[in-house]
Amino acid sequence: MTPADLSRTVLHAVRRAVDEDALRAPVPARVRVERTRPGGSGDYACAVALQLAGPAGLPAREVAALLRDRVTGAPGIGHVEVTGPGFLNFTLEATAGAEARAARVREIREQGLRYGRVTTEAGRLHRLHHPREVRAAVTAQCVARLLRTQGGQVTVGCSGEPDPRWAELRVTAGARHSDGESAGIRPVPARAEAGALLERLGRDATLWGLLRPAAHDHAPLGDDLLVQGEGNPLFLVRYAHARARALVREGERFGLTGAYEPSADVPAPALHAALADHPGVLAAAARHHAPDRLARHLETTADAFLDFQGATPPLPAGDEKPSAAHRSRLALAEAAGKVLAGGLSVLGISAPPHL
Repeated sequence: MTPADLSRTVLHAVRRAVDEDALRAPVPARVRVERTRPGGSGDYACAVALQLAGPAGLPAREVAALLRDRVTGAPGIGHVEVTGPGFLNFTLEATAGAEARAARVREIREQGLRYGRVTTEAGRLHRLHHPREVRAAVTAQCVARLLRTQGGQVTVGCSGEPDPRWAELRVTAGARHSDGESAGIRPVPARAEAGALLERLGRDATLWGLLRPAAHDHAPLGDDLLVQGEGNPLFLVRYAHARARALVREGERFGLTGAYEPSADVPAPALHAALADHPGVLAAAARHHAPDRLARHLETTADAFLDFQGATPPLPAGDEKPSAAHRSRLALAEAAGKVLAGGLSVLGISAPPHL
């Protein structure tokens, strides 16, 4: 892990803490890390907790502890310690990090679309209620799926008779119940009816257009949602998934299906971090009733995967012989594809194997 990688990892931890409402402070544009000075602890040190303590209204050591919990176990980091008034000190440990990454890839490949799903809310009943409006209906159904990833039981009610076209968006309206008994789902309304959106955009683009913006923002529902290019985040996410599936298919022809080997570790810190974050993103999106958090995370995962497969191709090229390194890269690609497919399924969007 380079200092730049470590800086991005810490900055990502700050964003996570803010997104999870554990830290209320502005996210800095960058985080500075530097070599530990003589007599210090670890390989690198960072003073970002002291910078955030004032705006957050918390002691710097408490902020440092929040960030320590979110970077511990990240790829390439062996140990994190809080020292002095609130410094973060990092010890890099390549071997332990490689074994942790290998274990995570194995877990994702074994669990498939269920990776990140837990039972922490087993037995808890959530009652959701939304007005008769397409964006609210779609958001409520997605929030219900998010809550179920945490083990919760969910009922969804609607004010008024449901629109018959909602069924095409995987929306069903159950028993009505009052706001006093349930959590209201009321994003900024869409500026179109379900039928018009389906006719113009189709189901998947409509769902992405309604769910990707934060609930307090207007949903842009232009024809750019249909553009087959990297400027369209929906296309990027689905393309990354299809690309991962294609790599796995080709890898099978080379006989490269197998385990991720720590001895052939893949230097892809951004992708490993995105895969490690997936369970936490599901939990935060469920807790805050915010499907947009999951959509943004899928974009981050897709970007990281495409950067990884461009820099370290999972398949041998030309006269290159298949190796353990290729096998590990391919296992990582497969894991990325499963996380993308699982996230899209929670949003109600299809993940085709070919684009």
